[in-house]
Amino acid sequence: MQSSIRRYALNDRDKTAERAETEMQESYLKSVVRRFKYHKVGYISFWILAVIAVLAVFAPLIAPYDPDRINAAFSAAPSAKYILGTDQVGRDQFSRLLYGTRVSLLVGVLATLLATVIGVILGLIAGYFGGMIDMVIMRFTDMVMSFPYILLILVAATIFEPGMWNIILILGFVDWPGVARLVRGSVLEIKEADFVHSSQIAGMSRPYILLSDILPNVTAPILVFATSVMAISILDESALSFLGMGVQPPTASLGNMLDGAQSLTILTKMPWLWIPPGVMIILLVICVNFIGDALRDALDPTTIR
Repeated sequence: MQSSIRRYALNDRDKTAERAETEMQESYLKSVVRRFKYHKVGYISFWILAVIAVLAVFAPLIAPYDPDRINAAFSAAPSAKYILGTDQVGRDQFSRLLYGTRVSLLVGVLATLLATVIGVILGLIAGYFGGMIDMVIMRFTDMVMSFPYILLILVAATIFEPGMWNIILILGFVDWPGVARLVRGSVLEIKEADFVHSSQIAGMSRPYILLSDILPNVTAPILVFATSVMAISILDESALSFLGMGVQPPTASLGNMLDGAQSLTILTKMPWLWIPPGVMIILLVICVNFIGDALRDALDPTTIR
């Protein structure tokens, strides 16, 4: 009887601890959301980016025309039929803008995910194990970072066949060193904490300690840094497509839309060919950067508002 009562008491204590932990997590999330909303520019940028992302994702349903369809109206000015006019071969600019934004966001998100995964894995391993492993990984990281960034991208884009997926791979494998150095620095500090030593004394495996104890505590700086990687990836994709080494026509991209508007005649007399894609690139990069600033403030535990 006493053992049953003791067992029920232990179960109640465990349930109470779980509820308390859940309430603490919910309270932390609420405080993060509240601090994020307090950053007005970042909060507005989040909703602007969300609207753009929805328009891009549902481009096949929203676009009035096929982005590759050639119409009879060549270089037509904006009108009720063609909201943003047409390009030199008669393709609807509004439809191509939606699809081009879709490509830029896809490249930015996937390249950022790839760079973040590579950087987090190498940073965790280097920071936690140290010694020769740390030295080899960090020297390789320094070697990659020693190359001029834009030159490395241009050389890689020249070697491999131009295309969206190759651009994603190139940007992902070029942008990881910054993430790796950030994670390594955080791990070097966190691995000396008492809760990590407690897990080591308790005999927990190294993968468990890395994934359960250390990784959750470096998530905040990773998220903030990832926004800057995403903004850079969007700019890089646009630059490569503009130079003809990225997404290839007829596939719409913000960069190759600008590529078709280089002549002085187009710049002065046909602004609908270059202003919309240029403004969209600026808007995407600014929104992502402001969201990163808001996340930095919201995830900072020392921020009290």
